[in-house]
Amino acid sequence: MIRRKFLLTSLAILPLTLFAKLTSKIMTATNNGFKVNSGEARSGIHYKMKGVTLNVLDVKISAKDTDGGLAVFEQNGFTPKGGPPLHIHLYQDEFFYIIEGEYLFQVGDEKYLMKPGDTIFLPRNVQHAFVQLTEKGKVIVAYMPAGKMEDFFKTTDAWTSPPTLEEIKTVFKNHDMEVVGPPLKAD
Repeated sequence: MIRRKFLLTSLAILPLTLFAKLTSKIMTATNNGFKVNSGEARSGIHYKMKGVTLNVLDVKISAKDTDGGLAVFEQNGFTPKGGPPLHIHLYQDEFFYIIEGEYLFQVGDEKYLMKPGDTIFLPRNVQHAFVQLTEKGKVIVAYMPAGKMEDFFKTTDAWTSPPTLEEIKTVFKNHDMEVVGPPLKAD
């Protein structure tokens, strides 16, 4: 009799436990709208991509806001004739919207000249890179799902000296990306 009550009580508690876990997960996403002012970052931190580029990234919509579904950054480009190595994202799609400056993007084997107002989509598991062609640039970049990109930018911001190629490859790998070639050259 006691064993039967124990089993029935355990079975009754199981759905409540699952509901509590689900509610906890849902409640980690922001349920209210918000505004991030121009020139500001959601977290208040401006990430500088030391070692890969000299760009500054501001989180506008955090993975924490979307339960990991999306992360959006404003990237201010201070790396003329520079950009990241050719790489792939294993689990994320990515897009760029050009606000200022000109860029050359490679997606797969195709190259695209990008100017203000242009948008480019970079599917997961397709190699891509870009090079900034002008002195300054500004883009909106988004990752779906958010993945580990905020942590990636935090990691590159913490570098105190130029990283080796092996260190760059390791940091990319630790954040679900793979370096598959050198940076693009400005033609």
